[in-house]
Amino acid sequence: MKPLNVLSVTSEVFPIIKTGGLADVAGALPSALAQEGVTVVTMVPGYPAVLKSLERSEVLHQYPSFFGGAARLLSGRAGGLNLFVIDAPHLFERPGSPYLAPNGRDWPDNARRFAALGLAAADIGQGLTPGFIPDVIHAHDWQAGLVPVYLSLTGDPRPGTVITIHNIAFQGIFPADLLFELGLPTSVFTVDGVEYYGQIGFLKAGLQLADRITTVSPTYAKEIQTPEGGMGLDGLLRARSNIVSGILNGIDDKVWDPSTDAHLARPYDRNSLEARALNKRTLQERLGLKPDPDALLFGVVSRLSEQKGLDLVLAGLSRLLADGAQLALLGAGDKALEDSFQTARIVYPGQVGCFIGYDEKLAHQIQGGSDALLVPSRFEPCGLTQLCAMRYGSIPIVSRVGGLADTIIDANEMAIATSAATGFQFGPVNLGAALDAFDRAKNLWRDKDAWRRLQVNGMGADVSWHRPARQYASLYRSLRPS
Repeated sequence: MKPLNVLSVTSEVFPIIKTGGLADVAGALPSALAQEGVTVVTMVPGYPAVLKSLERSEVLHQYPSFFGGAARLLSGRAGGLNLFVIDAPHLFERPGSPYLAPNGRDWPDNARRFAALGLAAADIGQGLTPGFIPDVIHAHDWQAGLVPVYLSLTGDPRPGTVITIHNIAFQGIFPADLLFELGLPTSVFTVDGVEYYGQIGFLKAGLQLADRITTVSPTYAKEIQTPEGGMGLDGLLRARSNIVSGILNGIDDKVWDPSTDAHLARPYDRNSLEARALNKRTLQERLGLKPDPDALLFGVVSRLSEQKGLDLVLAGLSRLLADGAQLALLGAGDKALEDSFQTARIVYPGQVGCFIGYDEKLAHQIQGGSDALLVPSRFEPCGLTQLCAMRYGSIPIVSRVGGLADTIIDANEMAIATSAATGFQFGPVNLGAALDAFDRAKNLWRDKDAWRRLQVNGMGADVSWHRPARQYASLYRSLRPS
């Protein structure tokens, strides 16, 4: 197996800086790829949290003028990862999230900030760091979308390029008059380049010029090639369908392992599921729920948004909670949804508990203490929370979209009879179908043996990065054949 060098370009990476699933993917994939003979260096912006975490940093290159100020390219390690970091204080040394100012709006210079990430990655692809010459550059989402564009302006040889769509709803669209400020010639402002309905489209440009396009599940790869799912990019993706593929995400099975999880009151595995009872009681106590071992406890760990379908949970809450069922929710996002769940906690005391925000320990406790996990998304490129739920013996109840459709086997009569079922699917994504799924789960909950079989099935599924890593390694090697 020929060794391969890959530069992974991302705007966030777990455990250093995280707003969503992109960080989990970028953080877990490198170690899995190492088993496939692929050496990964991850390139991230120099946010304060990144610079603070960086160990044994070394200056590899200095940019006297780089999108409005001086910058340095650093190398080092953090969070168990090999990193290249763009240390550009004028772009990244600021409070707030990687993308949003404290007022909740996009940073006004996001185009410059992530163009800088793309240009520095392209420089590395052209040999800026002799100690690490990438065979392939893997760009993640719109923030890295200009990497193939900048490389297209250089001479050969250049590395192969892969771009992964983690969520096509986020595209990085900016005014056309920024073209020269981003160091782009007018020759690329065409339909075959960065132009997107008269503006500059970062994601569109990457999809147009990358050698390979991936997304995070086979079903989502099909959905984004339709007008309903493509968010305006379906025509481009259909035109390049021969290079589009869907590779399911995995989860870090060392971080998400109920047998060793220090966040749980009591670790367990599929041979000791009775130990989950203590975790359930601990979760109930933490969120102010009635300490009832027989109550069916539904969990939610999610961004609160229309995409995630949590309004369906609110609309069907009275039916969901009938017969003494409970809801434990961890999430943040849309203010109206946050307020509605807080109100539900008051209306249904002892049955609804919620934590608005993010708490890593509580996320693990909900997976380890809930009986079922709700993921009613209207669209879901892959989803990670349902994979964690399977690993922890919490039965996923999911909409039949994207990666949810690819990862959960519905508990229909035949699937239960053949011991294949791992959860409940519903479709279409509307209140009636969701309520039917809630009711099916409640009915099965009364059959403790059948419920346990679903738990064991899910916990036995391979939700790790091993198989996806083999697929990515094969894809990379197709760009650099031996």
